[in-house]
Amino acid sequence: MKVILLKDSKNIGKKYDVKDVSDGHALNLLFPQGIAEVATVASLKKLEVLKSRDMEDRKIQENLLMKNLKAVGVLKIVMKEKANEKGHLFAQIHKEEIAKAVKAQSELDILPDFIVLEKPIKEVGEHKIEVKAGEKSAVFNLVVEATK
Repeated sequence: MKVILLKDSKNIGKKYDVKDVSDGHALNLLFPQGIAEVATVASLKKLEVLKSRDMEDRKIQENLLMKNLKAVGVLKIVMKEKANEKGHLFAQIHKEEIAKAVKAQSELDILPDFIVLEKPIKEVGEHKIEVKAGEKSAVFNLVVEATK
C-alpha cells in the first residue's frame, strides 16, 4: 500500500515521503497514530502544496535566525532536570526540549533542525550548543541543573 508520511518515522522515512508499506503496518500502526495517510491522486497533489509551503516557512525561519544569530550568541539557557547523585540525568535532553527552553526563556523561536547536537545531553553542567543557519553559526550556553 502506498502511503504519504505526515511525520518522520524512524524505520520508514521522513515527513512527506511516499513509501510502499504492508497493508497491516499501515492499517494497524501508521493510520491510527496519524503518521501516514493513503497516497491517492488528490493527496499527492495536496502533498506538493504542503511541501512548497513547508520549504517557504523553513526558508523564512532560516533568514530570521540568521538575523538573530548575534542575540543567540549571548544566550544562557537554564534547564532543571531530574538527576542522580553523580549528575547523570534520568532522561536525555534532545533538540526539541532545547528549542522549547530557548523560546520560553528568550522569546527567540529556533527550530530544532537548526540546533547542532551530536548526541543528546545526559549530564548536569554547562554545555555549549551550536545553532547553525545556512553558512553562519552561533554558540550559546545551556546550563543543566539537577532537581530532586
